[in-house]
Order: sequence, then structure tokens, then C-alpha cells
Amino acid sequence: MGRHMVRSVAARSSGGRRRGGNVVAGAALAAAILGAALPALAETPVVVELFTSQGCSSCPPADAYLGELAARKDVIPLAFHVDYWNYIGWTDPFATKQMTQRQKDYQRTLNQRYVYTPEMVVNGAAHEVGSDRHGIDRLIEAAQKSPPHGPSVELTLTQGGMIRAHIGAGSAAEGAATVWLVKYDRPHKTPVERGEHQGRTLVDYQTVRTFRELGQWKGAPLDLEYASKDADDPGDGGCAILVQRDGAGPIIAAAMVAFPPGS
Repeated sequence: MGRHMVRSVAARSSGGRRRGGNVVAGAALAAAILGAALPALAETPVVVELFTSQGCSSCPPADAYLGELAARKDVIPLAFHVDYWNYIGWTDPFATKQMTQRQKDYQRTLNQRYVYTPEMVVNGAAHEVGSDRHGIDRLIEAAQKSPPHGPSVELTLTQGGMIRAHIGAGSAAEGAATVWLVKYDRPHKTPVERGEHQGRTLVDYQTVRTFRELGQWKGAPLDLEYASKDADDPGDGGCAILVQRDGAGPIIAAAMVAFPPGS
């Protein structure tokens, strides 16, 4: 983490297409407006991770649905582009092995027989076909009704362009939780020249470009600081903090902040 300038601050006293093979709490949604550092708003967003590919014929409806979820205040929607469909004629420009590994980690923790696209994972605890709107809506509603069991999260963007995260105190009885930094892009339009979508222009939302571990939360308050602009860590749309058991287990807390236009 050294070259990416992650800094731990002193804690204050006071979480479709198939390829052969416990739910949230205490979180906050923050917003930043043109250089002002704003405190997080009191929200409990549900994290929805879409595993998708521009080479997947059945993914566009799920991509569009994620775009609709991006307009909601109670959801943190994130698109992870996997690379295992690149062989069929079109290389997804946003797909990486790291995003594929994220899905494979869920395959293990969710006891799936195979990975597939489009897949949506809700709060790291349940999955459904990403184009199944009713199924995903049910998982989101179930997550929202689950009693809180994680720390509070405050996320701000400072005038100097620093991302500051404060994770509150809570129980560490189940062990430490991984703190993930996620940076995503603004919507993309991609003309596809080959493959199953040849001749179409695909629109992708909340495309994850950076996915990085910032540290471990062990029950005590934790403060972290990170530069919002880093040549090694792309993502011009905004960022999210996820607090997650076992790296790919239940997400117990989360927060998101959008970057101001033009930043």
C-alpha cells in the first residue's frame, strides 16, 4: 500500500450467463460538493455488485438495471467487469483478472458451483441473476430489513482532494473485517466492433477501476486517508468504502461519495 499513500490516522475516542463452474448494517452515504468536505449522511446503503462483461450477450439488461440502481440513495451499485469472455471476439476494455478473482472469491464463500454473468451479489451475502429485477429487489429489501450489526462509516472528500474514512467502534467477536477502497467511473459508452455485440454501443455504469485493501477493522475506531486522484488508481466517478468479513464474506458496513463534476 505504500506507494498509494494510504494513511492511517489516529483513531478518535468516541462494514445469467454461466461459466462452468447475513446482511448489512451501520453505514453512511456521503456527498461532496465542489471542494467542500461534508460529513456523511445517515443512511444504510445496500451494496450491489454486478459481475458483467461487454462480451456477454445477456449482460446489457443487467447493466441498464445497475444504472437505475445508481440513481437510488439507499444502494451502492458497483460493476466488476470480468475477463473470461474476452476470447469470443471482443476484449472488454474494463475487464481485469482482479475483477474475475473477486467473483471467484464469492463463488467460494457463497458455495456456488460456477461463476456466471450477469451476476449480482447483494451485501456479500446472497446472489441472483443480474437481470432478474424482482429477485434482486427482494434481496435488497431483505438486506434493508436486517438488524444493524456493523460499525458506522463516515466518508468525506476534502477540499484538498483527500478521501477520509472514519469507521466507528463495534464488536469484533466474529474476527477482523477487511476495509476495501473502491473507485468507479462515470458512465461509459463503448462502440463494439466485434463479438456478440458487434455494431452496438454499450453503456456501462459505476464501472469499478480500482479495488484495493486499505486495512483491517478489528472493532476499535479506525481512520484512514487516501488521495482521490492517483495515476495508479483510476476512477473518476466516485469511491466507496466496504467493511467486509473474511474479505469476501458479508458486508457489514459501507459508504459512498460521488466526485464533483469536473474533478
